[in-house]
Amino acid sequence: MSVAPPRHIAIIMDGNGRWARARGLPRHFGHRKGVEALRRTIEAAADLGIANLTLFGFSTENWRRPASEVQELLGLMRRYLSSHVAELCENGIRLRVIGERQGFSRDLAGLIERAEELTRNNRRLVLTVALNYGARRELTLAVTRLVEEAAATGKAPLIDEAAISARLFTHDLPDPDLVIRSSGEQRLSNFLLWQSAYAELVFVDTLWPDFGRADLEYALSEYGRRDRRYGAVVTGE
Repeated sequence: MSVAPPRHIAIIMDGNGRWARARGLPRHFGHRKGVEALRRTIEAAADLGIANLTLFGFSTENWRRPASEVQELLGLMRRYLSSHVAELCENGIRLRVIGERQGFSRDLAGLIERAEELTRNNRRLVLTVALNYGARRELTLAVTRLVEEAAATGKAPLIDEAAISARLFTHDLPDPDLVIRSSGEQRLSNFLLWQSAYAELVFVDTLWPDFGRADLEYALSEYGRRDRRYGAVVTGE
């Protein structure tokens, strides 16, 4: 049975620190090289006709890292948003950011809003970046909204899958068909837990700074060999 090409790919970008450590370099060198991998992967996904690409950029747990590393990561976000929005527009890529923006400074939140507005009409690829994002927190917020909305109307909350999905950060995106994680680790790390219920998972050994088109194509080939049943049984088996 042939598998339809994925409409939505999500990637957990992992391995920057190990890449740097293997070369005797500070961790921030790995993060900087990771930005190059980010650009390669976005370009490859667009060339391969992927409609939606979601990347795990900064988790709610990342705030626990050393302050110097957090500041380096935030600085990389600022530089990317300041320097590469024109490149996204030239390539027809729309940028969306999901997560809790109130955790960021006013200037960084402003850069995010500006980038989203400037790329809003691009249609070649929707690039969603999860920043200050955690799936458990996302689900908690969705249920909280349902309860608050019910309290405001005086009605009992209707809590079902459709109601929760409609209040997630990704409410206007299809669920990911394929989730890729670099660096050889095999876990979701609190990323798109609800949305990935039936996603195919592919784990590659490549550390993120070395990730590129060949790794993406490998993951797509693995995906193409999967038999997606969604809990059903194929007739004749």
